[in-house]
Amino acid sequence: MIADVRAMIWKEFHELRQGGGRGKYAPFILVLIYGVFFPLQAGRSWVDSYQMIGFGLGVSVFMVLSVVADSIAGERERHTLETLLASRLSDRSILVGKIGAVVLYGWGLTIVSLIAGLIVVNLSVGGGHLLLYPTGRAVATVVLTFLLSVLATGIGVLISLRSSTVRQAQQVLTIGWVVLIFLMVFGVQLMSPSTRLRLEHRLSTAQLATVVVIAVLVLGLLDVIVLALNAARFQRSRLILD
Repeated sequence: MIADVRAMIWKEFHELRQGGGRGKYAPFILVLIYGVFFPLQAGRSWVDSYQMIGFGLGVSVFMVLSVVADSIAGERERHTLETLLASRLSDRSILVGKIGAVVLYGWGLTIVSLIAGLIVVNLSVGGGHLLLYPTGRAVATVVLTFLLSVLATGIGVLISLRSSTVRQAQQVLTIGWVVLIFLMVFGVQLMSPSTRLRLEHRLSTAQLATVVVIAVLVLGLLDVIVLALNAARFQRSRLILD
């Protein structure tokens, strides 16, 4: 199965590279924006503050959403899904390969952007001193961005499975992401000033390790649920009938 999954991942990355100008140059453009431009604007605070964690989480989702819509809907639109399903590859190998390729793309580019940002900050404001991310924040960012990439990919594949075109899948994913952000912001606005102050105080006094452990447990549970739904939904017979 490992060889089949590896073959699927290679196929997905090959298609990303062959996807016209956007597919070839998008990774470089994204790293230039998130790994050079934003760190230059932030300066030393890029390393000293907690913004790298929030930045990594946001970028990992964006990276995933930029390609995941094509995972199944793209095959259906190009009329290659039937050929893929007719191959000797098992359902699980195809699904794991597709999810793995998107996760590696989104999470990998996020980590590359963070490393590039660290280099840029050292060159621009380091002043001859080596600046490094705090170990705890760096580990938290790597783990949380990976888990969130898996979650975003799993949700994206579920939507792509039910979409007839890539555009339809992208629209659903984009609208869903915008609505989620709106609800989060609106929910905070609905809080009373006293409640908001208490929440800010708890977050500011909470230990990073405690917050990260809770986040890892929640994201891990959501990942398991979404991946199980993908495994139940991704079946040859159902896809052929669709």
